[in-house]
Amino acid sequence: MNDPATETRDKNRRTTLLLSGMVVLMFGFGFALVPLYNLFCQVTGIQSLAQRSAIGQLAPFTDGIDETRWVTVKFDTTVNPNLPWEFSAATHKMRVHPGETYKVNFFARNRSHATVTGQAIPSVAPWQATPYFSKLECFCFNKQTLTGTQQADMPLQFMISTDLPEEINSLTLSYSFMRLKETEKGVRKRDPLPRIAATKND
Repeated sequence: MNDPATETRDKNRRTTLLLSGMVVLMFGFGFALVPLYNLFCQVTGIQSLAQRSAIGQLAPFTDGIDETRWVTVKFDTTVNPNLPWEFSAATHKMRVHPGETYKVNFFARNRSHATVTGQAIPSVAPWQATPYFSKLECFCFNKQTLTGTQQADMPLQFMISTDLPEEINSLTLSYSFMRLKETEKGVRKRDPLPRIAATKND
């Protein structure tokens, strides 16, 4: 008959080894997540976080305008359901010469009667074109606040690098407008005035 104490020690040892193995596997899986995510983005064409953060950074520009080449730029807009705004581009597509500066307007309207603040999140597709698309002036650089039923024009000034790979002749700039959480709490109260201790007259 087996000794109960020995069986308990064996079970504890197996449990410890199993838990240790799970920790090692989870640790290794954590390191593998980043390359797996990047691989998934490359296969599906979705932009990774690193690629999104690079949007607007300049690639090396060649002096002058390439008038021999045309690139089609499409504009796409979406609004998060939590943001009670209308948001659209004045034009949905335009042809541009690399190296030349262009300007396009976007339109926003607050459909609610409350003051709401939002932030536009840009993305470029295909993601390979991201470093070659430069936003010189953009409403997405700052938070945008609209009072109740207010309307506003939001300009974008951009340029495409002449070093854009030859195989890319069309790209899409997308904006997703999100509502900032701080506005969901309503108007922030002013800080109370400092209290001044009363003093007795001599």
